[in-house]
Amino acid sequence: MENAEFDTAFEKLPDGYSEGTYEGRRFGLIVRRSKDGRRNSLFARELAGTDIVSFNLYRVTSGKTSLKPCEMSAGKVVAFVLDVSPDA
Repeated sequence: MENAEFDTAFEKLPDGYSEGTYEGRRFGLIVRRSKDGRRNSLFARELAGTDIVSFNLYRVTSGKTSLKPCEMSAGKVVAFVLDVSPDA
């Protein structure tokens, strides 16, 4: 996956637990990053509903990234990361 906009948006999400808004709905997010930055994950759950967003993101030595959505489309994951607004 080559998407600088996605990478930039993902890097802005805080590590650990946070909350934010996506499409007018509240979500709880958990972002984990390995110390070397090569293994990353996000799990988000709608706080007043049933929607979830979950993926792993691997950065390989060639500098490329590999996005692995968990039982959902890559489009849903990318849209979420680009549009979620974390609380200040």
